Amino acid sequence: MTKGLARDLGPRGITVNLVHPGPTDTAANPSDGPYAPAIRAVTALDRYADPDEIASAVAFLASPAASYITSAALHAGGGFTV
Repeated sequence: MTKGLARDLGPRGITVNLVHPGPTDTAANPSDGPYAPAIRAVTALDRYADPDEIASAVAFLASPAASYITSAALHAGGGFTV
């Protein structure tokens, strides 16, 4: 879908990208929850992301600095391997 939308909307100057967040410390998936040790074990950074870290990736893609990036998938997963 990302690639198709990027092709369709590119002529209008609209970029379309995808962010794959890894384990993120939220109320629904807390970094101290029952599954946290197993999840941390399969990340290269051995921790959950702070929501601000994922938001920073999204903000970058929405910024003028990323104006020529489209149809891309950004893995903001801390090396999550599952």
